[in-house]
Amino acid sequence: MARPVTLFTGQWADLPFEDVCKKAKSWGYDGLEIACWGDHIDVRKAASDPAYVHEKKRVLEKNGLKCWALGAHLAGQCVGDEYDPRLDGFAPDAVKGKPEALRKWAIEEMKAAARAARNMGCYVVNGFMGSPIWKAWYSFPTTTEEMIEAGFQKILALWTPILDEFDEQNVKFALEVHPTEIAFDVYTTRRLLDTFNGRLALGLNFDPSHLVWQGVEPHLFIREFAGRVYHVHMKDVAVTLDGKAGILGSFLPFGDVRRGWNFRSLGHGDVDFDAVIRELNAVNYDGPLSVEWEDNAMDREFGAKESLEFVRAMNFAPAKIAFDKDFGKDK
Repeated sequence: MARPVTLFTGQWADLPFEDVCKKAKSWGYDGLEIACWGDHIDVRKAASDPAYVHEKKRVLEKNGLKCWALGAHLAGQCVGDEYDPRLDGFAPDAVKGKPEALRKWAIEEMKAAARAARNMGCYVVNGFMGSPIWKAWYSFPTTTEEMIEAGFQKILALWTPILDEFDEQNVKFALEVHPTEIAFDVYTTRRLLDTFNGRLALGLNFDPSHLVWQGVEPHLFIREFAGRVYHVHMKDVAVTLDGKAGILGSFLPFGDVRRGWNFRSLGHGDVDFDAVIRELNAVNYDGPLSVEWEDNAMDREFGAKESLEFVRAMNFAPAKIAFDKDFGKDK
């Protein structure tokens, strides 16, 4: 099972697309998960302009890279969230500060992402869905079951037309289960899939880093949703509770050593990647392992190269023969 190892370009969107391709080639990556921001890909253009798509493919091919997935996290967040000014940073100037216009832009952006993925030859778009009820997770003031159900139903209403477009394009949408999303752990993910009545257009972008600090075992998440893991992020996290730090982050910025947890470069945190790979083997996942590199305490170019080496070393195939098949047989 030679799963390709790719680099998610979301953390590299400050660089021109061609520069990221050159770097990924020099490090030895098989391909990119292309972020739908910066100049890496404009989904509206990729949805409608064959010349634009041809040029993106040309740059990839020139650098010996392939693309199996797009990452449309920012626009997806704007679909399901209740508006606050932080969303303006994800949106074009024309809709900033205009909640309904911003949501309408985001919905059309996600539909375009499905068409862009088809034109790029990708099978999946990863992203966020947002949540109108994330602020109510603590249940004080009291969060009623009616409020929670209304939130899931709103996501159903907002995302059904988007997933219709994904079906039309024969592309899957993979939600990255993540705090601030409508699904952020095992039980909310199950409720989301049930809300959509098991619709196959909706699956999961598995990312262990967002589960570990919540106390969820990533390999058990894979087991729970076998068949719905459409894409995999390789990303690490360290939990550093010291008696003063809280698991909620204390409003300290990512990278602050006082935080109770921080994202880490692969192999420098608490994710049991051996268990993750074994579980992916068990569910016959053969898609990309996409390095999403985030570590505010490490040079990112060093980290990207080291992370590739780490994933290559962990990317073992399942056994083709049982080691004990001949035990007890006469020789």
